[in-house]
Amino acid sequence: MTNGQAETRHTARYREIATVLRRHSFGFLAGLIGAGRRNPFRRGDAASAPAADTSPVHVRRALEELGPTFIKFGQLLSTRPDLVPPALADELAKLQDAAPPVPTEQIRSVIRSELGSEPEELFATFDDEPMASASIGQAHTATLHDGTPVVVKVRRPGAVAQVQEDLEILRNLALRASRAWSLAREYDAPGIADEFAQTLQAELDYLQEGRNAERFAADFEDDAEVRIPRVYWDYTTSRVLTLERMWGMNVGDTAALDTAGVDRKHVARKGAEIVLKMTFEDRFFHADLHPGNLFIHDDGTIALIDFGMVGEIGEDLRGQLSALFVSLVRGDAELLASALVNMSPGSGGVDRDLLRDDLAVFLSRYRLRSLRETPFARMMAELFAILRQHRLRLPREMALLFKALLLIEGLARRLDPDFRLGEALEPYAQRLARERVSASVLAQRIARASADLGELMLEAPGVLRRLVDHADGDGLQVHLRAAELEPLMGRAERIGNRLVAGMISAAFISGIGGLVSSDRRWRSWENVMVGTGLGMIGTLGAYLAVTARRRGRRRR
Repeated sequence: MTNGQAETRHTARYREIATVLRRHSFGFLAGLIGAGRRNPFRRGDAASAPAADTSPVHVRRALEELGPTFIKFGQLLSTRPDLVPPALADELAKLQDAAPPVPTEQIRSVIRSELGSEPEELFATFDDEPMASASIGQAHTATLHDGTPVVVKVRRPGAVAQVQEDLEILRNLALRASRAWSLAREYDAPGIADEFAQTLQAELDYLQEGRNAERFAADFEDDAEVRIPRVYWDYTTSRVLTLERMWGMNVGDTAALDTAGVDRKHVARKGAEIVLKMTFEDRFFHADLHPGNLFIHDDGTIALIDFGMVGEIGEDLRGQLSALFVSLVRGDAELLASALVNMSPGSGGVDRDLLRDDLAVFLSRYRLRSLRETPFARMMAELFAILRQHRLRLPREMALLFKALLLIEGLARRLDPDFRLGEALEPYAQRLARERVSASVLAQRIARASADLGELMLEAPGVLRRLVDHADGDGLQVHLRAAELEPLMGRAERIGNRLVAGMISAAFISGIGGLVSSDRRWRSWENVMVGTGLGMIGTLGAYLAVTARRRGRRRR
């Protein structure tokens, strides 16, 4: 289906969105979707577009009126300090994912359809009154026939269709915005929309949430201080999730914790250890540990719930984290700039010299402190401000990771005002730094670089042959398309330095020049291959020489 067909199918929803946007002083955005024809937002108007009141309160209220999908989008943005300023993030954090309860008969109908029987036959007890009702699902308390208390989460009827429609509209809006608005283009609005769609679609599948819960349970099976609810698979499908019910005190209820005799300092440290173990040892972490998803028992045991939003630390992300921590510990602005640019999608237009200068000032404020003495939240707030200033965007998993770290620091400081996340984080950061220069890791990086270079060499003839096939009897016209060269250049950049990609591009251009100037097609093909091959060999040698010189300077 084309964009035009999709927009026709969603005409009513587009008009509703445009009406809400204009009511909250976002007429310039309404113009992007074609509903603000009287004052359309034309290309080049970005600097003066938001002339009316576009305060954070108006943003929150507009998202609330637009419904569940947009509320969740606002909640996601509230956790992205690399994208939105603190005032807007704080306002968006007030968005509540609440919805009117689904009629009882509809809930029962879903259970019958998914589990094959009436709730009274499946469970010893089932409470028709929901304990919570959100945009995606509704939760009911129940009891299994063996007496086990459980929570039954039921996906709202029609939730998937509505979410999919809104996600399609959001993608279309993001694409239009990036074409007409320089700010949306710099932040890669379509990429943000795709990341949000990925996050929200994962929450629609209760089977995935159940698998997440089981993975966490396996990771903490030997830790008696952590409770993860059991998943009852006989009563679980993609639309119904049945979990062991968890109880406990809220992390913010310090009076109740003190009355129960809970050691708040110990619980604060344990909470941080849980997240750090998830992140740096298990490489699979809970990305939404707000106070409602964490309970504390009288004995100090911590229970976790709600596993719809998770993050995973792959090898690439672990390498990026390593580079980030090493540059922070060393106070190396050049290394930190490279780490941030390399991990940021769509960072080609950044001014590296200006970024390096801003990071040097930032690092100078923390140079004399160890990580354990560093105010982590304040340091990250300053770093996020630099990211926003230079239009750099963290990859999804990295953003989720920082969200998890900042959330747990906030929770821990409620329990213990003297808590410092840097103290708990320092051993993991040091381990990452050691891993970065260990022989085994260097060997793995060389092996990956060799594999990338091998694939690069294998793909080069195909790319060049397609270029030759465009030649005709009167000469040659060369059209270099990003889609043709992007996989090739992507592998070149992963070898370790953008200089490699630039020099390989130069080798291609040199080879193509030989092709254009040659009289005979086959001879020119040979010229291209020889010239390009020599260029690649020279490139690899230059890269290794540059790397060796840099390491030599660092040792001195």
